[in-house]
Amino acid sequence: MSNADQLEVFLRLLIALGLGAAVGLEREFRGHEAGLRTSALVCLGAAMFGEASDIFGDSRIAAGVVQGIGFLGAGLIFQKGDGVAGVTTAATIWVLAALGLLVAVHLTLVAVLLAALLIVLLELAPISNYIFSHSHTHVGDPDVRRREPEARDTRDRLDSSPER
Repeated sequence: MSNADQLEVFLRLLIALGLGAAVGLEREFRGHEAGLRTSALVCLGAAMFGEASDIFGDSRIAAGVVQGIGFLGAGLIFQKGDGVAGVTTAATIWVLAALGLLVAVHLTLVAVLLAALLIVLLELAPISNYIFSHSHTHVGDPDVRRREPEARDTRDRLDSSPER
């Protein structure tokens, strides 16, 4: 591989790093897990594996990114009270890996547009939180413990009952 080709690969990796950092900046600004560094590294790593897959002509390398990111994302999801937390962060990590792979296969414009769309979608969180905090029927509402006992899951009533 010539120096010019290597420089082209390096520039694509920088683009992936920048896209991941841009999304990570939003996550960091909102105080969520997987901030700037993690997001940038996931996008960069996926792009690196995508480039290796392209260079060696073995699509199994890029396919391994999906499995590896799935494992990483599963580690970010945990039970919190009556619900789960970290699902959006895990999904964001999954999309960041896809963005890195898009950059690696020379679909930079698509990756940039999707990164912008992802940031807009993540920025809508305060609006959806407001809507769901005023809804009494949303299952995934993080404030479910503040509701009346009849609105809670039956497990909560059993857990909060006095011991005999």
